[in-house]
Order: sequence, then C-alpha cells, then structure tokens
Amino acid sequence: MDQRIIDLYDDFVHSHFDRRLFLERAAKIVGSVGAATALLPLLQSNYALAATIAENDARIIVEKVTYKGASGDVKAYLAKPKADGKRGSVIVVHQNRGLNPHIQDLARRFATDGYNALAVDFLSQLGGSPTDEDEAMKMYPKLDNAKVTGDANAAVEYMRSRADSNGKVGSVGFCWGGGVISQMAVTNPTLNAGVIYYGAPPAAADVPKIKAKLLANYGDTKLDTRLGAMLPDFEAALKAAKIDYKLYVYEGANHAFNDDTQQARYEANAAKTAWERTLALFKETLA
Repeated sequence: MDQRIIDLYDDFVHSHFDRRLFLERAAKIVGSVGAATALLPLLQSNYALAATIAENDARIIVEKVTYKGASGDVKAYLAKPKADGKRGSVIVVHQNRGLNPHIQDLARRFATDGYNALAVDFLSQLGGSPTDEDEAMKMYPKLDNAKVTGDANAAVEYMRSRADSNGKVGSVGFCWGGGVISQMAVTNPTLNAGVIYYGAPPAAADVPKIKAKLLANYGDTKLDTRLGAMLPDFEAALKAAKIDYKLYVYEGANHAFNDDTQQARYEANAAKTAWERTLALFKETLA
C-alpha cells in the first residue's frame, strides 16, 4: 500500500478521528473516494483474525473481572494458566481502540506462556469500551490521564495481591498503551518490567525515576516519523540515567507492526522478533 495512505491513516487514528476527512484526503492519492473506501478495511482491525488462542483453549482459564482503581471500578479481562501454582503477572494495555478482541487474544497468548495476564479496559472511567473502534477512538481525548495512570498502577497491585501471584508484575502496551507503560515506569517503582510497543516515551526529566527493566520496540523511524523524532532524546535520557533498557527499531516496519488484525501495517518478522524479546524479558524478570 502507498505509504502516503498509511501515513494518512496514522493521522486519522491519532489526531482527527474523522473518517470522512480521511477518505477525502486518501481519494486525492488513489483517484476516488470509492477507491479509498476499498482500502479502508486493509487498515482497520479485522477481529475475525484475532483469536490465535481460543477462549476455550484447554491450557487456560479466562474471565471478566473488576478491580478498584483511581477512577472507580475498572473492568478487565483476565487470562491465566489452568494449572495451579504461583506465577508472574502481565498487565496488557490496549491501543486507542479500547479493550478489543486482539488485546484479549494477546492476554491469552501470555497465559499460554505461563503468566497471569490482565487486559485492562482503560475506557472504564467513561463507561467501558464500545465495540465500534471509531467510537472508541473518539473517547480518548475525554480521558483523565492521571486516573489512567492510577488505574494502571492499581492493576499492578491487584495482580500482585492475588493468591496465584508470585509477587512479580510486568506490563506491556501498544501505541497509546505504550505511552501508558511509560507513565507506569516513571510512577511505579515496584514494577518489575515494562515493554513499550511504539508508544510515546516519558518526559526526559522523568526518565531517572524508572526502576523497572525496560524494553522498547519501535517501527522504522523513516516510516513512523512521529515517534521516530522522539527516540534520540528518549535514548539519550535512558543512557544518562543508566536505566536498564533495550531499545529496538525495526527496519521496514510501520507503526502498529505487531497488530496481526491490520493487514496493511502488520509486519510478521518484526512482530515475531519483538514478541520473542518481550517473552525473554518477562522470563528474566517475572519467573
């Protein structure tokens, strides 16, 4: 797909949330609104592709739970191994689409790897995630970001307090959720590990507060220029503060390269490598 279309879609999902405007601008590139409309399904999430691990997989148990957070009652999706025992926990933070089938599937993937995984619905403070992703995107500017961070840190305590927890908690977030991981890392000194997938880094002045081991995965800076421009200062701050971190940029990969429900931006090789690195960090820090 023409990179200009992908860039327009990135602007759509991060800035103006106006499908009509996206189609009008895309039509100038591809020739007509009809042609632009035909491309849209390749950019949007196809949740029919989401269930790589079935909810009834014999290895795991899934359930909907609620815990107390900074914003009140917070909804979440819990996936855990069926086998008894105490184990590490992973907080999974969604993109600006809300808690959707893809994020629930990621929680199930972590459960099959031996972790208690909690996919939090950070739109709980506004009533919860709608099924329509366009409507979900429009809710994000209305969020109280301080309460988002509070809800994230309350999830850490909720998972740590469970009888099946070994007391170690890590977190992973994607796009908007990657920015949430940044804030968790600088505000929660008890967090054992944080994994950012193409999310906004924290302010440079806050980087020295990070205690968790950090892994950051970003798309090609020539393609994801919005975040790419932030990386030099982020890495310089990490080095200056002597934070235990690894930062990777995946050549040829667009923003959202890990999302296998989006045909146009998913990059299988980058996704596989980043996921292996994520599991290696969690094995090191949460076992």
